[in-house]
Amino acid sequence: MRTPARIALLGPGSWGTALGLQLCRNGHEVRLWGHETAQIEAIRRDGENRHFLPGHPLPAGMHPTDSLDAALAEATDCLVVVPSQAFRLVARQLAERLPADFGVAWATKGLDVASGQLLHTVALEELGERPLAVVSGPSFAGEVARELPTAVTVASNQPKFATRFATLLHGSNFRAYTSPDMVGVEICGAAKNVLAIATGIADGLGFGANTRAALITRGLAELIRVGTALGGRPETFTGLAGLGDLVLTCTDDQSRNRRMGLALARGKSVDEAKAEIGQEVEGVITALAVHRLAARLGIEMPISEQVYRVLHEGVSPAEATRALLEREPKPEFD
Repeated sequence: MRTPARIALLGPGSWGTALGLQLCRNGHEVRLWGHETAQIEAIRRDGENRHFLPGHPLPAGMHPTDSLDAALAEATDCLVVVPSQAFRLVARQLAERLPADFGVAWATKGLDVASGQLLHTVALEELGERPLAVVSGPSFAGEVARELPTAVTVASNQPKFATRFATLLHGSNFRAYTSPDMVGVEICGAAKNVLAIATGIADGLGFGANTRAALITRGLAELIRVGTALGGRPETFTGLAGLGDLVLTCTDDQSRNRRMGLALARGKSVDEAKAEIGQEVEGVITALAVHRLAARLGIEMPISEQVYRVLHEGVSPAEATRALLEREPKPEFD
C-alpha cells in the first residue's frame, strides 16, 4: 500500500510524460508543467502528448499546466525533467517558491554547459541544502509508456529521500534501486550521450559490431576515468546508471544521440540532424561540457574529444575516426 502523492512534474517532453504516466499508474496525481503555453494547450486538447509521446492517452490523474505556481500548489513532491541547459533557470524559479526543506528530484541527464558542473552542484547553488535526488538508468520513454519492464537508479544525498522517490516510481513493471552516489550516476547519465553519438557515427560509417563493442568498452573506461576523478564510486559505472545506460543508448535506434551519430555519418550537418530528429539531443551540448571538464581535470577522453571536434569544430566523422585509430598503442589498463 502507498499513500497517493501530488507531484509537480516539470518538463513535458517524452521522458517527463513517460514518468508522469508511470507515477499515475501508481495512483499518484501529476501536474505536468511546461513554459510553452501552446504546447500545454495542445496536450490538453489532444488528451496526449502528440508531439513527444504520441499514442499514449493521458490518465485522469495527469493535469497539464503552463503555470509553475499552479503545478507546485499543494504539491508533496517535485520532479524536474527539463533539458540540462534549462536546469539552472528552473532550479532558480523553484528556490523562489519552495520551502527550504522541500526535496527536489530530477531525471535530467547532462551537465551545466556554462560551468561544466554536475547538476546536483547547480541544485545546491540555486536551491541550497535540502534533500536532492537524481533518477537515471537505461530507460527509453516509449518503453516506459508501454509498460515494458524497466529498472532505474535513484541516487540521493539523503537515503530516506532516495527511498521515497524509488517508492513513488516503483511498480509492477518498473523497478527502482537506490544509491548514495549522485556524482557517479550523474556523470554516467551525461557522458554516455556523447559516447552514443560516437557509436552512431561508427555504425553509420559501416564499421561493424567489432568497432561498436570496442567503442562501448573504451567509452566505459572514459566514464570511469572522469567519474572517479570527480569522486564517483567505481561500482556505479558497472551498474544500471553506468554500463546499463551506456549499452542501451549506444545500441538502439530509439536513442536520439545514436541517431545523431548516424545522421552525421550520412553527411548531415548538426543542424540538419537536429531538425530530422525533432527533439532535444542532449549529447550535442554535453560534448562541449565534457570537453571542458576533461581539460580542467587533465583527463584523457579520446572518444569524447573526437565527438566534440565533429560537433563543435567541423571535423568530419572520417577524420575523427582516423585520429582515434592513429593513436599510439598503450596498455589497456593504466
